[in-house]
Amino acid sequence: MESARGVVLATEKYGSAESWKYFAKDAVMERRRDGSEGASRGNSIVGVFKSVFLPQGYPESVSGDYLQYQFWDTVQAFSSSLSGTLATQASLKGVGVGNQEATVAAATITWLLRDGTGMLGRILFAWQKGTKLDSEAKKWRLFADVLNDIAMFMEILAPYFPACFTLIVCTAGIFKSVVGVAGGATRAALTVHQARRDNMADISAKDGSQETLVNLAGLLISLMLIPLVTDNLILTVGLFFLFTALHLFANYKAVRSVVMETLNEARLSIVLQQHLRDGRVLSPLEANQREPVFLEFRKTLPIKLGVRLQEVVQSPEDLNLALKENNMPYLLGVRNGCVCVCLGPEASVQDEIRAVSQAVWLSSKMSHPTTRDPPTQSNWEMVHESHKIMDKIFNPFLKGVEAAGWDIKRTLLDWDEWRVEWKTKNN
Repeated sequence: MESARGVVLATEKYGSAESWKYFAKDAVMERRRDGSEGASRGNSIVGVFKSVFLPQGYPESVSGDYLQYQFWDTVQAFSSSLSGTLATQASLKGVGVGNQEATVAAATITWLLRDGTGMLGRILFAWQKGTKLDSEAKKWRLFADVLNDIAMFMEILAPYFPACFTLIVCTAGIFKSVVGVAGGATRAALTVHQARRDNMADISAKDGSQETLVNLAGLLISLMLIPLVTDNLILTVGLFFLFTALHLFANYKAVRSVVMETLNEARLSIVLQQHLRDGRVLSPLEANQREPVFLEFRKTLPIKLGVRLQEVVQSPEDLNLALKENNMPYLLGVRNGCVCVCLGPEASVQDEIRAVSQAVWLSSKMSHPTTRDPPTQSNWEMVHESHKIMDKIFNPFLKGVEAAGWDIKRTLLDWDEWRVEWKTKNN
């Protein structure tokens, strides 16, 4: 068969898709697709779908968790679209749509107040929590979706409390503005993780196409739901809780499917604690499966990174104590119930990883003291012990981290911008 077609001159393929061959026969070059005609026709349909909804070069151009995350993200977007329809209907009813006694001015004022408070909420949340959204993208992504469901539930109930309607919808507007900031920012952080060929714009654009398709499907389903739920509170609330349960489950599965290879404080703590227990270094998949995805109250001493010098030391004597056993470009101390790390301007990424590893060890040790620890050991003695521990274990630990597949060229550690140059006895 090959000889009947001619001599193969070259083969080509588009990414991991179908391949083509070039044949030379009777001084003419022909290009033909590999495989049978039926398979080729099926491949062409799949190829069109991929080119419309998936990034160019998929799957090589994206992270390995891309498809699983996008599947669950699509499910949550669909259920959120249906819940949003129920909330929108309730909001319109609350401002007077269908009520002959309602005035346009009153409805407009209510809507403007809701939008205005939402704008203020957006600015304040971005100011207070903007730096946390990169380092804890999974937690804030899930938090945003839970808050969005709470806001929609408030909007559904608002028309049945007319005396408090404006207050309820304004509060819901603030919640939704927080959702907009947290959801959009964490989605951008996840896009950076998914992009393997600096193709963040393409991934973001295709994610928009996927979401548009899902919203279109949700719109069609909503057209059938609206006549059923109008003036029926029990059915409305019942469907809302059904869609909300699906929404939260899909969101949990989505953030759980993300496998980030960069270290944040939670993942570094998980990897370090495992290494201290048995000498093993967890892979990114193992550590991400153990990483908490819900915002929680700390059970250990909080860690503050990149602080001012006065948050670590209060006197020249404290500075000398901070420099004891320490030849690294950072200072570490315990003050006001926090482990504080003061970073020098020449510190590298590896120095930052070591500083946080040491802070994690110190925080865990002071939060859960063992019977072997001296009962009268001071904070500075604990700091000096942590320096000795890091001198012994950190270099093998860092090599193991890199060998396990972690990216040690950059991190997602939540450093503040303070950098300090301090004087030692030598200079």
